[in-house]
Amino acid sequence: MERLAGRVAVITGGGSGIGLASVRRLASEGARVVVADVDEAAGAAAAKEVDGLFVRTDVTSESDVTALFAAAHDTYGSVDVAFNNAGISPPDDDSILETGLDAWWRVQQVNLTSVFLCCKAAIPYMQRQGKGSIINTASFVAVMGAATSQISYSASKGGVLSMSRELGVQFAREGIRVNALCPGPVNTPLLQELFASDPARAARRLVHVPLGRFAEPEEIAAAVAFLASDDSSFMTASTFLVDGGISGAYVTPE
Repeated sequence: MERLAGRVAVITGGGSGIGLASVRRLASEGARVVVADVDEAAGAAAAKEVDGLFVRTDVTSESDVTALFAAAHDTYGSVDVAFNNAGISPPDDDSILETGLDAWWRVQQVNLTSVFLCCKAAIPYMQRQGKGSIINTASFVAVMGAATSQISYSASKGGVLSMSRELGVQFAREGIRVNALCPGPVNTPLLQELFASDPARAARRLVHVPLGRFAEPEEIAAAVAFLASDDSSFMTASTFLVDGGISGAYVTPE
């Protein structure tokens, strides 16, 4: 399928994990892809793989984010899709009783402020075009609580979810759709690191997933492609859960 033929997609955190899988998927559906990442080697490699554009971007910097979307528009002529995906989950973000202000602010800046900046930069281009799809990476933890807390991460993703809903309502009649993608646990380097450092904590998460496994990045990328395309044309301000059933579970199968 080429549902995104002729469209320009900006993907933050495009050098690895869900971002990299989405770079590949959106390109395969015809999009011209602009990859943003703070890791120059990974971001450049991802862009080269799909014959796209790499723009080194610190998503917490307003000037970097402004330059990113300007580069996308100047190079390809439009900004049709913004997948605001970059995020972190550092080990020092833990229980509220253990997490310090440095960790709190760092996570809020990367996970929440960056989405604010990316939406602020992308929306004016989409307003001029009269159309566009913004996909913000929230998380299933934005709608659930966990006793194994990562307090700043959870709070940041709740903020992304709320902001996406509000923007989706505010700009709907201008042809701009804004949806929050809420993945469940995904088999990415972040999760693999958790398995390596604390297998018991990781296994405690897995038992709550009705499908009995974690998602692969390509499965989340398929949801990104759907939200980017006209197949989701009547969806905005939505909480789009791709979580293996975890948010609907009370007791899971043995």
